[in-house]
Amino acid sequence: MTTNKKSETGLKYNKVQKMNKNFMYQDLKRSNCYNSDFSNSNFNFTSLRGAHFKSCNFYGCTFTFAEFIGSNLKKSRFTKAKFENTVFEGVNLEDVDFSGATFKNTIFLNTDISKAKNINIKESEVKVFDEMPNLEINEKLENAINLAMKNVYIKKSRTLDTKDGSINNISIMILLDNFKEHRLVQGLTLLSEKIDKEFCTLSYIIKSLKSYESQGIL
Repeated sequence: MTTNKKSETGLKYNKVQKMNKNFMYQDLKRSNCYNSDFSNSNFNFTSLRGAHFKSCNFYGCTFTFAEFIGSNLKKSRFTKAKFENTVFEGVNLEDVDFSGATFKNTIFLNTDISKAKNINIKESEVKVFDEMPNLEINEKLENAINLAMKNVYIKKSRTLDTKDGSINNISIMILLDNFKEHRLVQGLTLLSEKIDKEFCTLSYIIKSLKSYESQGIL
């Protein structure tokens, strides 16, 4: 099984106004934008892996199940932005302004939040990890994860593994928050057979597993 070459979807804007836009579900990895205005836009379920958004305005934007991985957000403004089930991993938050932003069930991994400005987070709604947390995974679950990653589309998504190829414990923690362990083992086994197209965020796996549950096959 091979993947078709996917067109580059990253944003390339310099001093451009792109307000009130819908970027939902888009793969925005390696975007490179400077001093552009995305006010009140929808970034739900987007991948911003390796994206550079410097001095950009994200006033009132929504980031549900968005993934900032290795992103550079230096001097951008997220005033009154809403983050829910969002992951920040290895992100540059230098002089990033979060005035009035809200965070719900958000994870910061290897990201120095002290460099950000006006960030107000509630401990009950945010988890902060200096490094990848340890997670006890039993043999059945580990085997199911490794089986799922043999699927070319899952592997290409980089949602279950880290840069060095090891299991991404943050992703597994999120999955275990949504599914009981035995269901997750069954679900990942199904995914290894059923996923047949490209995707870019962990939310697609969660959505697929919940769909299998509703169909009664999980």
